[in-house]
Amino acid sequence: MRIAIAGGTGVVGRRAVQAARAQGHEVVVLSRSEGIDVLSGAGLEEHLEGVDVVVDALNTPSLSREKATEFFRTTSRHLLEAGARQGVAHHVVLSIVGIDGIDASYYAGKLAQERAVEASGVPHTIARAAQFHEFAEQMSARTSLGPLTIAPRLLARPVAAREVGEHLIRTAEAAPTGRAQDLIGPEEHTLADMIRRLSAHDGTSRRVLEARFPGAYGRGLASGALRGDPADALVGEMTFAQWLQEEHRAG
Repeated sequence: MRIAIAGGTGVVGRRAVQAARAQGHEVVVLSRSEGIDVLSGAGLEEHLEGVDVVVDALNTPSLSREKATEFFRTTSRHLLEAGARQGVAHHVVLSIVGIDGIDASYYAGKLAQERAVEASGVPHTIARAAQFHEFAEQMSARTSLGPLTIAPRLLARPVAAREVGEHLIRTAEAAPTGRAQDLIGPEEHTLADMIRRLSAHDGTSRRVLEARFPGAYGRGLASGALRGDPADALVGEMTFAQWLQEEHRAG
């Protein structure tokens, strides 16, 4: 199978590339480093020639509702339209568990992306996953000032990016279903606890304060909705402690 992976150099995208190659698939990495700009559409269509499945693992660092929505709508439109012209049979998009009631900030962009894919008429599967173990390091970098980190109140069941990448490829290998079973992690954590454990593991002296962020975004983070439902979801195997010892250390 020939699989094109948008965002194939990102946190989850590179894991999806590894998983696809391990299964013997031919992989086309859709990234600027390969001369392809999905946001502008430059170089996209010719690289989708002969592709069976597109996996969209693109991401944007923006927490702005407007910027995130524009990014995900635009990149999705380019991927869907170019894929349709090239006869791509399946469009797989990575999204986030529990965001239905959080139409704010970054999550508003992901909801807009899901709606664009659903309305496209293209055979597709939306694969939602919980926050990644790697999210603790990403948020710490954003919300730290010197030795102090302000962590938003977040209840989650984090999952390893490697397992998410493997899940995306299994989804790509299957027929389009509209919506895949959610993927969540094996344990429940707060973001503050994850950052504290990350800091202790790295041997850094960091004070972590937990605070509920304002507005719909903060309420959504603190609500517990982003944990997903273990009764209905696939549950990953790698714990946060295992990730710290194996993958974070290797990284």
